[in-house]
Amino acid sequence: MQRWRGAPMSLGRARFPLWLALSAVALAVVALWSFSVGRFPVAASDVARALWSAATGSESGLANHVEAVILQVRAPRLLAALAVGASLAAAGAAYQNLFKNPLVSPDILGVSAGCALGAGVGILLSLPLMAVQGLAFVGGISAVALVVLVGFCLGRRDAMLTLILTGVVVGSLFGAGIALVKTVADPNNQLPAITFWLLGSFASVMPDDLAIALIPMAVGLVPLAALRGRIDLLALSEDEARSLGVDVVTLRLAVIGSATLVTASAVALAGIIGWVGLVIPHAARLLVGARFARVLPLSLVLGAAFMLAVDTLCRTVAAIEIPPGAVTAFVGTPLFITLLAATLRK
Repeated sequence: MQRWRGAPMSLGRARFPLWLALSAVALAVVALWSFSVGRFPVAASDVARALWSAATGSESGLANHVEAVILQVRAPRLLAALAVGASLAAAGAAYQNLFKNPLVSPDILGVSAGCALGAGVGILLSLPLMAVQGLAFVGGISAVALVVLVGFCLGRRDAMLTLILTGVVVGSLFGAGIALVKTVADPNNQLPAITFWLLGSFASVMPDDLAIALIPMAVGLVPLAALRGRIDLLALSEDEARSLGVDVVTLRLAVIGSATLVTASAVALAGIIGWVGLVIPHAARLLVGARFARVLPLSLVLGAAFMLAVDTLCRTVAAIEIPPGAVTAFVGTPLFITLLAATLRK
């Protein structure tokens, strides 16, 4: 179980409340910053007044256009970034524990490729945005279902290795489907839309889309939180876990199903955004140790703060909006190398 590198168990337990509190404060600061900056700057005091008014139903005293910018334009986007960042980080933490490998990301079983193919087909058929998101969600779930079906049928001796290899193959298959869709798409309208979706964006997220996406995200996160103690046992060998009364196959399926649900929901809502599910759980494990019960909540908060900070940069640092999928790669690469160096020095 202690194949993971990170803070020692006792030290990680002592550090956990501190790091969680600091992460929560950082998240609040980033949220206030995100509400305040943009092409229409808003004072922090006005943000606080608008949020208090929305929470209590009282009058804010702000101009209508100021309140509209805060509550109708920025609030849905901010909540979407928080939800996507937290979901991807939680899914990454679950998969890294399941496969006993800190280099695993949420798309290891092909969910992102499945979502991309579903969205590409929806755009190719000129469907409305909500239908495109629905096809993306179905495509991601279908890809992982195919991987699990093939993997568990073929790999009874080494199920985890077979799942990974099957995920690579199915991901390549769906990637070929994406290439085919891009080839036959209209180069003037459909192809740019597909390319833009593949890079990820929160610009087109509407309150109704967010409300629908939050349901499967919550449904997926609840089992991960409820099973947090048992998920730690997956780091043991299969025989050791069974000797402790754990139904390993059922627990694995529960983790895969829950992590896939939150990942597919996040990708369907915002497109493909990499590195969050890889870097954030690794950082959380380095800070508080390998216990999933501590890694999960810290990953949720850190993932939400990281994704919100990235999205805020994407919409403010240049005259045109930068895709968050590109920014997470630029930020995530040096960050991951730094975390890896810190881990190897332990």
